[in-house]
Amino acid sequence: MSKTFTWNEAQTLLPVLESLLKRAQTSAEKATELESEIQSLNQRIFLAGGMRIDVIAAVRRRTEREKAVQEANDTLAEIDSIGVQVADLEEGLLAFPCKLEGHVVLLSWQLGEPAITSWHSEGEGYPERKPIDSRFGRIERERLN
Repeated sequence: MSKTFTWNEAQTLLPVLESLLKRAQTSAEKATELESEIQSLNQRIFLAGGMRIDVIAAVRRRTEREKAVQEANDTLAEIDSIGVQVADLEEGLLAFPCKLEGHVVLLSWQLGEPAITSWHSEGEGYPERKPIDSRFGRIERERLN
């Protein structure tokens, strides 16, 4: 079985995960921007029927793009190794597996939210989120005993 978190455990991890998530987003955005730049150059070369380019600069941009992709992937792997799911990188959505009444549910958090305030079942998604209720506090108490 994969790792599960209590609400308190998940909440405690938020500062670290927020930092990792922002790093992954920044790297992914940079990779996308560089890919767009490279595609634009390729299109200009194609439309012009060829042209002189600064090969060293072009190779440097490709290398920067590959580095940004690798950094995003490495950061996502780090989040995954903690046991947290990145539900949507662009939107900044994280899901923390949590046991609730014998079933695994997902505590749901979005970048910018001050705390984890909702959850959903594994078959549901962000639109079906429900507010955290007293059952999650009971889980905390049961785990401590």
